[in-house]
Amino acid sequence: MISFKTRRNFLLTGMSLLGTVACQQNNQSQTVEEVAFSPVQPLPERTLGNTGVSVPILGLGGAGQTPLSKYGQEKEAIAQIEAALKLGIRYFDTAASYGPSEDYLGKVLPSYRSQVLIATKTDKRDYDSAWRELEQSLKRLKTDHIDFWQLHHVSFEEELERIFGKNGAAKAIEEAKEQKIIRFSGITGHHEPDVIANALKRYPFDMTLVSLNAADVHHPRPFSKTVLSVAKEKNIGVVAMKVPAYGRLLKPGALSSMNQAMGYVLSLDGVHTCIIAAESVQQLQGNVQVASQFQPFNPSQLSEIETLTAKVWEENTFFRRWT
Repeated sequence: MISFKTRRNFLLTGMSLLGTVACQQNNQSQTVEEVAFSPVQPLPERTLGNTGVSVPILGLGGAGQTPLSKYGQEKEAIAQIEAALKLGIRYFDTAASYGPSEDYLGKVLPSYRSQVLIATKTDKRDYDSAWRELEQSLKRLKTDHIDFWQLHHVSFEEELERIFGKNGAAKAIEEAKEQKIIRFSGITGHHEPDVIANALKRYPFDMTLVSLNAADVHHPRPFSKTVLSVAKEKNIGVVAMKVPAYGRLLKPGALSSMNQAMGYVLSLDGVHTCIIAAESVQQLQGNVQVASQFQPFNPSQLSEIETLTAKVWEENTFFRRWT
């Protein structure tokens, strides 16, 4: 096994070389100055918990119904990433298990590294496997550090015991943070909110990514009623996912617009930002327009939206069954 100091030096040297190549490749077709980083209306920003980092209220999701996670769609993925930059997106979410997502982001983001925030994830629960996956993520993303490194889709208490055990992934987080390979740590989940809440109580994570949408409140065990209070008490950053439930919430019989779906989640007390994947550049543009015009909903408006989802909550929380 590579020692930690050797590993750190190896990573930095390798990433430096990769970054140089990536920048040279990107600069042949586009320079930083050629990218407009603001939409018509700048995206509102919030400070992500106790990280002190200001993030736009909308980030780009790297999995789901998007070319970013599909092999054979590199051209479409790169066009979407470049469009996101032009529209003011600075938070990019991906994971080691999202197919080619990290590779696609690594073809564009290195030239803008100081201006963007990269969040990626590992589903490994032990120390050595998590370290190895982090190394691969750095290589694919062509960067020498990750802004938010997260433990991916943690679903069961038994996983927490492995993560926080003697040779668990938490040890890899601590050493990677100490060596400045990662800036902040996080945990993600869409299955069992009690598990995420317990993890936030047991360990000083900097942020959490959880499923939150307008149907979640009707679930017998809602994330919004369990995780948000713990995160707020500890001033932990909260990023919302599954906001439109892969588009199902926007079908007839539920919500009428992305404004309702996104506005609801961003109006929940304790939520700092959300990530939404896009099927196309046009859809991304629409999402950014909604986010740029966001105004918080009042309690009465939130209640009205919850009423609209009362009969369709099960089909819009289908991902809660995933582990």
